[in-house]
Amino acid sequence: MPEIFKNTFERHGFFVSRETLDKFETYNALLRKWQKAINLVGPTTVDDAPERHFFDSAQMFRYIPDVEVTLADLGSGAGFPGLVLAMLGVKDVHLVESDIRKATFLREVSRETSTPVTVHNKRIEDTVIPNLDVVTARALAPLQDLLAHVDRLRTPDRPIYAVLAKGLQHGEEIDKAHKTWDFELEVFPSESDMSGKVLRIKGLVKK
Repeated sequence: MPEIFKNTFERHGFFVSRETLDKFETYNALLRKWQKAINLVGPTTVDDAPERHFFDSAQMFRYIPDVEVTLADLGSGAGFPGLVLAMLGVKDVHLVESDIRKATFLREVSRETSTPVTVHNKRIEDTVIPNLDVVTARALAPLQDLLAHVDRLRTPDRPIYAVLAKGLQHGEEIDKAHKTWDFELEVFPSESDMSGKVLRIKGLVKK
């Protein structure tokens, strides 16, 4: 599928280098291979992975304040969005994944695509990442729970952004989160899911 990634991304006005497209293709081939043994993504989404997983992750790159950041992708699973963001140029990416098989897959993709990342094979609650700037997550947990993770991981007195992919229930999740947290919120439409949103949050303070 040499042109699928190129066509998918350019259709959304997202232009990436040939080198990055090659990495995506290698990544996707490994995903299809490993999917036969472990459930990395929903089985019905495998054939549409360039749009459903790769571009869906890549669009979050637009909302990262800078590539020179330390970024933690929580519950990274198959590496979406963290590995994709690393391939797009985010410099210091940490993938947090408690499942040892998925963590092994992440390291394999990192090695095969020459994409440097740090894989933390542990629970989010047990993870420490100094000087964290950005936290990402996709289809992981309710917003109020994600913000609790962000609050625990951040360095005191250091600004932190959360860039989170959310689905149809995003409005309800935001309302519930506001009962526990104060935060500055920007909401962007997902370019790959009509019902989805990308939330960018900063200024997190527990009430």
